[in-house]
Amino acid sequence: MSLKGKTLFISGGSRGIGLAIALRAARDGANVTIAAKTAEPHPKLPGTIYTAAQEIEQAGGKALPVLCDIREEGQVAEAVARTVETFGGIDICVNNASAIQLTGTLETDMKRYDLMHQINTRGTFLVSKMCIPHLKLAKNAHILNLAPPLDMKAKWFKNHVAYTMAKFGMSMCTLGMSAEFAKDGIAVNSLWPISTIDTAAVRNLLGGATVAAMSRSPDIMADAAHAIFMRPARETTGNFYIDEEVLRAEGVSDFSIYAPDATGPLAGDFFVPDEVFARTDTNIKSIY
Repeated sequence: MSLKGKTLFISGGSRGIGLAIALRAARDGANVTIAAKTAEPHPKLPGTIYTAAQEIEQAGGKALPVLCDIREEGQVAEAVARTVETFGGIDICVNNASAIQLTGTLETDMKRYDLMHQINTRGTFLVSKMCIPHLKLAKNAHILNLAPPLDMKAKWFKNHVAYTMAKFGMSMCTLGMSAEFAKDGIAVNSLWPISTIDTAAVRNLLGGATVAAMSRSPDIMADAAHAIFMRPARETTGNFYIDEEVLRAEGVSDFSIYAPDATGPLAGDFFVPDEVFARTDTNIKSIY
C-alpha cells in the first residue's frame, strides 16, 4: 500500500503539519502541490513554498510550488488547474491552511476575525469545491481537513469564540461534504491531534518552548494522515479522527518516537473531547 504516483493538493503546506504530510507522501513517490502564500522567508516562520518543494523532491516525490492565497478564488482555481496540468489529476486534498488568534470577543479585531473565517472556514470550502470535480475522477479519493471534532461545549468557545467558530466551520465542511459526496466515493474526514504539536503556532502563540517540550512532532499527524489515505474511501468517510487513535488502530503502541525528549506528561490539545483523554494510556495533561 503506497501513495506512489498519487497527487496531493495541500493548502498552506510550506511548514509544520502540512509539510510533514507532504514529506510522508513524498517518501512513497507521490506528487505534491504546495499551495501557500509564503514565497519569501519570514523572521518567525520557517520555510517557503520553494524550500518545501525542495524537501519534497529530496524525499523522493515530485513537487509543484504554487503561490496561492486561498482567500482568492481565482488563485485557488489557477493552482488546481496547474496541478491537473502538471500531474494529470488530483487524488487527495488536504485542507491544512489555518489562521489563529486566541482572544476574547472584545479583544478580537474584526480584521483578524475576517482573516480566520476567510482562511479556515471559507478557504476549506473553496479549496474542496475546486478539487472535488477532479477527485470524482480519482480512485480512492480523499479530502482531509485538519479540524477538530464537533464537541459543542461552552469551554471551547468562551475564551476565543471567533477562532473556535472558524475551526468548527472546517469541521462542518467534513460533516456536510462527507454525506454530500458519499455517492461519488470521495472520503471526507477530519484529523486532529490528541496532544499539542510542536509547530510555529505553539512556539509563537501557545506557550512557547515550555509547551513545545510537552508536544509531539508533526510526524505523528503525517503518519496518521497517511494511514487514512490508505483506507478505502467508500468505507472511510465522515470521521473526526484523532491522530493517536488512528495509529493505534494500525497496530502502533510505542509513541515515544514522536516526543523523544519529553520528560513528563504531554500537553493535551484543545477541542479534544474528555472521553478521548479518558480512553488513552498516554500521560497527557489537559491545558484546559
